Amino acid sequence: MKTFYDYSVPRPDGTELDLSSFKGKVVIVVNTATGCGFTPHYEPLEKLYEEYHDKGLEILDIPCNQFAGQTPGSDEQIHEFCTLKYNTQFPQMKKSDVNGENALPVYAFLKEKAPYVAPKGFKAKMAALAFKAGAKDSKGENDVKWNFTKFVVDREGNVIARYEPTYDMKKFSEEISKLF
Repeated sequence: MKTFYDYSVPRPDGTELDLSSFKGKVVIVVNTATGCGFTPHYEPLEKLYEEYHDKGLEILDIPCNQFAGQTPGSDEQIHEFCTLKYNTQFPQMKKSDVNGENALPVYAFLKEKAPYVAPKGFKAKMAALAFKAGAKDSKGENDVKWNFTKFVVDREGNVIARYEPTYDMKKFSEEISKLF
């Protein structure tokens, strides 16, 4: 049976990042977008990275254009936007699909280990309906529903949580801090 460490993801320069290089670290895998209402999630993600990177946190930023075309730029344009607007320091991967036939294989693994759970509360349910309308490639029950879905992998390579983009970022940051 494959583990998180058996996968790799493409970098913008065409090389592959072997996820086994993250052994012993906590990893947040997040599909991002530069033109989304959740794009400000970059700010608390960067704060987490700055605070916990030296203690073993890695953030795997995978830009994705599958949700209402909200990441239209090239890898270089996306990187420039993120570093200039949010001062991101964590590595950004090549823009890739997270659902469908061209999805990165690691995403099939992540979705299997941390299935989708419908968000609770009126606002979250309304957002879920909007996501469904704008995410034509999100057909599977456990597919990623929108930009900034976060998967958390512990130091042993176990997928321990999945956070939908509507999950409060302050609570998310508090929960991540407990891993250090």
